[in-house]
This record gives sequence, structure tokens and C-alpha cells, in this order.
Amino acid sequence: MSFTEAVFALMPMQALAAALVLITLIGWRGENAGGRWAQIGMTALALGLALLHPDLGPPRQASPLLQSLGFGFVSLGLSALWQGLGLWLTPRPGQRAMAAAPVAVAVGHLVLAGDHGDAQGLADALIGAQLLWLGVALTLPGRSTVLHGLHTRRWRLLGLAAVVPLLMAMLLRAGATLWGQPHPWPDLLLALTGQLALLLVLPMLLLAWRGQAEAELARLAQTDGLTGLIDRDAFARRSVDLISMARRYDEPLALVVMELDDFEALATEQGLDTAERALALFASCIQAQMRLGDLAGRLGNERFGVLMARCLPEGPRALDARLRQAVAQGAPGALGLQVSFSAGWARLRPGDRGLPDLQRRAETALYEARSAGKGRLMAEPGLTD
Repeated sequence: MSFTEAVFALMPMQALAAALVLITLIGWRGENAGGRWAQIGMTALALGLALLHPDLGPPRQASPLLQSLGFGFVSLGLSALWQGLGLWLTPRPGQRAMAAAPVAVAVGHLVLAGDHGDAQGLADALIGAQLLWLGVALTLPGRSTVLHGLHTRRWRLLGLAAVVPLLMAMLLRAGATLWGQPHPWPDLLLALTGQLALLLVLPMLLLAWRGQAEAELARLAQTDGLTGLIDRDAFARRSVDLISMARRYDEPLALVVMELDDFEALATEQGLDTAERALALFASCIQAQMRLGDLAGRLGNERFGVLMARCLPEGPRALDARLRQAVAQGAPGALGLQVSFSAGWARLRPGDRGLPDLQRRAETALYEARSAGKGRLMAEPGLTD
């Protein structure tokens, strides 16, 4: 066995060991879909590399079907890793192409199986294209709210260090094979870069998984456990950015404060469990009816707020109408009774020092709505409701 063949022979075991480490540390169950895709990817790579050995190195006599399946599983592994990246960062373009790539690689190789060079060159070229798109995915902007608090540059650089050399070696061998100029050194280069990629991909995936875990802990630390909305402190912190943007671009911004009517009576007459389910229902309706880009949070026991960016004068009324309809439709089935809420809103003024001034006027309007008979929306003094 030559040195190149020996290096290739280690690759299936390395990929399998990486898959086992991921399964052991991350686990299969839970909410970490990105971690599961990473496990699927490394397992598929291990299976594909095992089917291709010893065909990874210099050409040998082997079953064309096994070769095709091997290349197909390697392609499937890359597609699964790309899917995991989309969950950890943000959805990447090209999902259909990545999903179809394993079938294209396997079928294309099998169709050209009569000519080993053409079949292998085609498979190398298609897998090289997948590696290229993986590299592109690692350079696209990420979703900072998902990996909050972790420098994604760490594992992105690891990923690029794994992908780029392997991509160059893969395309080099594909070119040499398709152009009918076989040479042993492209196989050796592919073997060495493949080993490097397998060594780097495991810490890359573990860092990405840790980032998602840290982001989830950070989210839970500032999220109200009953309603799933952010708590009062997180609402105040995030409101700073929205208020700053509204002032910078001279855009209207409004705060709507809402409160369930007769909440204490509901808890006394129907029980605490029903009252908590009413809060959860109300919060879910707020999340469903608020606009994309608005900020919603739980400001108190039965009090909620929605900060509406780029809000026209009819914006609070439209939100209130949608929310009342959603609560009226959902409450009888979820609670067995109807519930109502009162709301007040205020618009950001040039002299406001921040959220406290805006919230104070919105809550004043809320108190007026409750005094006027509840179950209604009122605006701060000077504005029409």
C-alpha cells in the first residue's frame, strides 16, 4: 500500500469518529436541528468514503454501482452540512440545487461508469461545486440574533480552512482526469487536503453548536417563561435601537400598551391555571398579529407592550383590531370563556428622553381606556384614537 492509499484509508474512520463525537456531545433529541444535520452529514461522509475506498486513490477495479453510491453519499454529506449552516447562520440560497446534487452525482457517475476517468472527473467536478458553495455560505452575512454573543468568525475561518484547500485539490484532480492527463500527485494532494478537512470540520461543527447553545441560553435568560415574549428589561434594552433609528431617519414610532381586563377576578373565579393560559393566549395572539420588525414584550403581570416602528397614525388601531379579533376567536376554544383587554398608545415625541417617557404617556392612555369602560383602545392626550 502506497502512502497515498494509506492516507485515503484513514478517511472513512476519521469521518465516522467525528460523527460519533457529534452524536455523543450534541445528542439526537432536542431542538438543535443544526446539530442533527451535522451528524447526518458526517455519517453520510463516512459511509460514502467507506464505499469509495480504495477507489478514492489511484484507479482500481471496483463495482461501478458501489462507486456511484459512494460519491452520492459524499455529496449527501456535503448537502447535509450546508443545511446545518443554514440553520446556524441564516438560510442560504441554492437549497434546491444542494438537495438535488447527491442524485446528480450518483446518477451521473453511474451513467459514465464505462469510462472511469470521465465518471470520476464528473463526480469530482460536481462535488467541487458543492464545496465551492459551502465556502460561499461561510462568507455570507450571518444572523446575529441566532449566534448572539459568539464570534462566528472563529468557526467560519475553520470551515474555510477546511473547504478551500480541499476544493482546489478536488478541482485539480477533476481537471487532470477529464483532460486525460493522470498523475499521482493530484491524488496525494487530495488525500492530504481531505485529511486536513476532516481534522478541522469537527471543531468547526462543535463551535457552531456551542454558539447556538449559548444563544439559546441568552434568549431564555431574557425571555418570559410563560408567554415566550421578552421581559421588561430586555424590552427596554432593545427599544433603544428602534428609538435611535426612528430619530435618525425621522420616522414615526409608537408604543401600544395592553392589559387584560379583570385579570385578578379571572384568577380568583377561574383559577390561576386559567389565568396563566389566558396570558399565554394573549401573548401568542400579539406575536401572530404584530408586524415584522416590531418589538413585543411582557412589561408586567398582565401588561404587554408593542413598539411599532415606522408607524402611521392608523397603525395602532389596525393592530388593536386584528388583536381583538384573534382573541375573540381563540379564547372560547382555549379557555372556555371570552376575555377582553384595554390598550393605550403614544407616539414618540422629539423631547422624549427614551422609552420611559413614551411608556408613561401610553400607560396614561391605558388607564383612561380602563376608566372609560375597558375593552377599548385610547390614544395619549392630543392624539385621536
